Amino acid sequence: MPDSSAFPAAHHRAPAASSATSVVPEALAPAVDLSTHDFLAGAISSFSGRIALVSSFGAEAAVLLHLAAKIDTAIPIIFLDTGKLFGETLRYRDTLIRHLGLRDVRSIRPDERRIVAEDPQGMLWRSDPDRCCALRKVEPLVRALDGFAAWINGRKRSHGGLRAALPLVERVEGRVKINPLANWTAADVAAYFAAHDLPPHPLEEDGYRSIGCLPCTYRTAPGEEARAGRWRGRDKTECGIHLTVLPARGED
Repeated sequence: MPDSSAFPAAHHRAPAASSATSVVPEALAPAVDLSTHDFLAGAISSFSGRIALVSSFGAEAAVLLHLAAKIDTAIPIIFLDTGKLFGETLRYRDTLIRHLGLRDVRSIRPDERRIVAEDPQGMLWRSDPDRCCALRKVEPLVRALDGFAAWINGRKRSHGGLRAALPLVERVEGRVKINPLANWTAADVAAYFAAHDLPPHPLEEDGYRSIGCLPCTYRTAPGEEARAGRWRGRDKTECGIHLTVLPARGED
């Protein structure tokens, strides 16, 4: 069974992370030839006690969660429970918690007062999906990241669109974002699942390759990009958590 060194080096084909500059520890410089595991371990060590991992527990999530669990099963993991997720995703979260021995998964819900005020019928996703995402994902993540200096996520350049030139490390308004899987392909992800016998998301076999909230997630056809089923038919490709400035602690 191959270990993580059989998978892409963290720096492979990484664009320069010009926004990272001096706030990023030298150990995370994109030019350093590190395996993804070692790169992630360096990030967790460099920001010890001040770093969280944000996971959707979606179709590809088990890879990053497995890598993180091999380093520290107690790393804080933020899961945004929007109130609109598939039941299968909630059960998959619980499956991976048990399977990987994760000890600090924080399921974050939207502010119920804001939901009552702005989306009392639960149909805002239809009339204003950007505002729906702001209420149910962006604002809860701002709260959940309070006190953390850095966060890890599973975006990949292979997702295309705005992610095609994704750097390994970003700095946004005082907080560092770590993208350890930036250069991984779909084939890399599939190989890692197989090598480590990771359980798949139950909706994958039903044609869902990128999984978000139930009303805005559709199956993809053969040959389509994995994220083609997200907000299908709309001029929208991101929920907003990677487009919005998430202020670090102490900032307005």
